[in-house]
Amino acid sequence: MHFFNKLFCFLVGVFISFLLLPTQIHAEKIIITDDNVNIRSGPGSEFKPIGKVHAKEEYNKVHEQGQWIEIELEDSKGWIHKEYISYNSGDKVKSGNKTITINQHHVHLRSGPSNEYEIISFAKKGESFPVIAETKEWYEVSNKGKSNFIFKEFVETNNEIKQNPYVFKNRNIVIDAGHGGHDVGAIGATGSFEKNITHLTADELKKELESLGASVYMTRDNDDFISLKSRAAYSNMMDTHVFISLHYNSFPKQPDVSGIETFYYGEQHKKLAQYLQDEMIRTTNSIDRGTSKGNYYVIRQNFKPAVLIELGFISNKEMDVLLHTNIYQKQLVNGIISGLGKYFSLENYH
Repeated sequence: MHFFNKLFCFLVGVFISFLLLPTQIHAEKIIITDDNVNIRSGPGSEFKPIGKVHAKEEYNKVHEQGQWIEIELEDSKGWIHKEYISYNSGDKVKSGNKTITINQHHVHLRSGPSNEYEIISFAKKGESFPVIAETKEWYEVSNKGKSNFIFKEFVETNNEIKQNPYVFKNRNIVIDAGHGGHDVGAIGATGSFEKNITHLTADELKKELESLGASVYMTRDNDDFISLKSRAAYSNMMDTHVFISLHYNSFPKQPDVSGIETFYYGEQHKKLAQYLQDEMIRTTNSIDRGTSKGNYYVIRQNFKPAVLIELGFISNKEMDVLLHTNIYQKQLVNGIISGLGKYFSLENYH
């Protein structure tokens, strides 16, 4: 009996020890895409930096809050903005028979899903590739029997509407960066001015449209005050095909409010607004606040196809931070350009 008591105690001890062993958790991996990126003590740019990470380094993802990712460090944890991370190949999802088509010139084909991987070759605009798998930001494609990676912003999938590559040729587009000078517009949750962010978006939009062959005219090139009357008059005196007024919204009483909204005045411009709205929501995955008729001077007194876009709420702290990142600005601009392309192509606009 004494032997069986000892055996029983031994087995109980082994069982308890097994229960006390740490459970193995397969954490989601992320890859850092830039050098000297700040790690912060909390999920926001207002939190103090506690260190730096560098391109190609891998970390376990602990938690996600909005646009911020908490990562596991050697002896602590820290937060990094999503702009500077990519998900590793373990997060790839097979993509069936999907095919993608390149929508820009000289797109990089890389050896891995990050901007820090080696450039293998360049893809031409209009060139198509079968998709092997995809992550949140990258496509893995088959290129001459080898596996390459392409950033998703530079492609369109085979289920998207194809656009005439020359659709922007000889188009005159007036971009109106809202506010300016002493008129700062809305003030963001981080103290940013609407006038500065609209100009940031306008500059990026102009650059991309001109690269596609459009003629672009700005109602203001600098931080100048331009009256609403002058903005509308400028569009009316030009041979304008589309007028786009860029703005950012604010509702401090409800700082969690977010989303994109597009306004038109004449019913004949409703489709233009809808194309732009649909494509911006697709490229940014933002909340869709829809399109509606707006009694704004710059579109009411405009005799050309005109829209006014509220591109997001800078009273939302998370969005205010995100709007200052290059990657999100490019997403917004890509949506506007895609919407314009569909408007020019599908409406047979002349």
